Amino acid sequence: MGLQEDFEQYALKAKSLPDTTTNENLLIIYGLYKQATVGPVNTSRPGIFYQRDRAKWDAWKAVEGKSKEEAMNDYITKVKQLLEEAGIAV
Repeated sequence: MGLQEDFEQYALKAKSLPDTTTNENLLIIYGLYKQATVGPVNTSRPGIFYQRDRAKWDAWKAVEGKSKEEAMNDYITKVKQLLEEAGIAV
């Protein structure tokens, strides 16, 4: 299986993460997903009244230097770790 297929598989598996997954971890996988699928941040930072969008933007900006492949690998690793911590079969 190629990297793209693995990435897509884990993107689907990420939807089964439990509600107890921390916002910090969710933001990490969000940023990696955006970097892998869109590339570097291409929007301006949301205003101070949009805290949720701002946190997501910041998470994406934090991984801006990663290549698409590196972001995909890191995403797969992180989702796999979160699923194992939750006791969900990988």
